Amino acid sequence: MKNEYIPFYSKILDIVEHTEHEHTFRMAYSGDVRPGQFFEVSLPKVGEAPISVSGIEEGIIDLTIRKVGKVTDQIFEQLHGDHLFLRGPYGNGFDLDLFKGKELLVVAGGTGLSPVRGVVDYFAKNPDDCQSITLVAGFKSPADVLFLADQDRWRDTINIVLTVDALDCDPGDMVCEVGMVTEHLPNLRIEHYEEAVAIVVGPPVMMHFTCLQLLQLGFKEENIWVSQERKMCCGLGKCGHCKINESYVCVDGPVYNYSEARHMFD
Repeated sequence: MKNEYIPFYSKILDIVEHTEHEHTFRMAYSGDVRPGQFFEVSLPKVGEAPISVSGIEEGIIDLTIRKVGKVTDQIFEQLHGDHLFLRGPYGNGFDLDLFKGKELLVVAGGTGLSPVRGVVDYFAKNPDDCQSITLVAGFKSPADVLFLADQDRWRDTINIVLTVDALDCDPGDMVCEVGMVTEHLPNLRIEHYEEAVAIVVGPPVMMHFTCLQLLQLGFKEENIWVSQERKMCCGLGKCGHCKINESYVCVDGPVYNYSEARHMFD
């Protein structure tokens, strides 16, 4: 019988440095996994942290990690060729079939782009699988933008609005707007709001006001999905830290339809 608490060894195949505090670790992994699911990443005698999957390829998963504490500080000391311990994947993730054949809008704030990167990447590579796809990605400043190389590639097949809160440094060749993501939603090229589908991931306040604005634009509640990834904890729903109302985010989520998520208060 498999012990769900025991992690497995995974080799670091590559490290992509986006900013000083955000790196993507490309890990060896073979198995079924969905965008929006997560792994517990650990180091012996240090601890573990839940990290969303930010990319999926044959034999590889990407884990984009922000350096914010003891565990992630130590993970950043690991080098290409080193190993990390993983267990998972956990959670439900995004079901791509729900978005096929429709107009898809993805709104991501900051590191919220990580768990939806796999969704965007799939439809950017397979644009005929949906009517259209639009990505609105917001960051604090040009220095905080993630996945620039991906965004340059995605622009060939999808509409991208990259926005920053403030131009507090030289953006260089980066093409970006200024303002919150909600400021750009009314100007999107979406033909039928009542039939379109949306994914919203980011800080709680950003998700709250983005979803409210989407409803005002004509989106239906049942056509909006959000991720409560900030509540992920042990991955198994045993520690109770992820519990909101009667739902265990690690098990029932972290992806929820907005018709359910709007009633989740923690």
